[in-house]
Amino acid sequence: MTDQPEYKPPRVWSPGKGDMGKWAGTNRPVAGPTHEQELPRGKHPLQLYSLGTPNGVKVTVMLEELLAADHQGAEYDAWYIDIDKGDQFGSGFVEVNPNSKIPALLDLGGAEPVRVFESGAILLYLADKFGAFVPPEPGDRAECLSWLFWQMGSTPYLGGGFGHFFRYAPYLMEYPINRYAMESKRQLDVLDRNLAERPFVAGDEYTIADIAIWPWYGRLTMNTVYEAAEFLDAASYRNLNRWARDIGERPAVQRGRRVNRSSDNPWLLRERHDAKDFETAG
Repeated sequence: MTDQPEYKPPRVWSPGKGDMGKWAGTNRPVAGPTHEQELPRGKHPLQLYSLGTPNGVKVTVMLEELLAADHQGAEYDAWYIDIDKGDQFGSGFVEVNPNSKIPALLDLGGAEPVRVFESGAILLYLADKFGAFVPPEPGDRAECLSWLFWQMGSTPYLGGGFGHFFRYAPYLMEYPINRYAMESKRQLDVLDRNLAERPFVAGDEYTIADIAIWPWYGRLTMNTVYEAAEFLDAASYRNLNRWARDIGERPAVQRGRRVNRSSDNPWLLRERHDAKDFETAG
């Protein structure tokens, strides 16, 4: 347990002056833009403003999968949003996503621009737009969407809960780590039991449910999210590990996870504007 004194909440909360953790500089209790900043636009109808976090990877994987399936209208420009510098609070980004979170998509292919925010909404929008990666039969579609929304509802406990207190909090605290580790392992077990009976999350076909869940739970088992695989005994979930490896070997997934990543590693792409960008990187 920590030696920190017990916290006594005030009657009315206000931002504290103590150590608020790694992301303190990017969090604030109000919405709206902090500065004027136009968003760039490229040559393709689909303009993605994002970052290579698990939520961002969902969308770049989806777009690369669409292109791999020969949907040429899915060509896109991916622009890097630097959340450390507050790009998400620029006026242009807030116009596309009033919630100031990545990813955000702008579709310029119609008579009027269409903005789409929230990663799950973007996946569903693209699936419906191109008629791909979501089953057409009502029962199968319902199963797929149930797992898509399972991810949207469950992952905040993994990311904002477990991941924050295990990797980013100012100091380690036993109670929240235990609380969220318990829930994270329960979620891993949900997936593992489901995948014991089917090759993909929603059944026999690869869908947006897999695309949504893999960047979080697949990569967690591969120890590339929070470096917590050993702590959570991720290797014990054999069905989940099989699925994670299978999805990770897909060429479109491997391309998608390279996009909107800022690093000294030349294999990674800060921006993506053409399929040839993958060939020239590295």
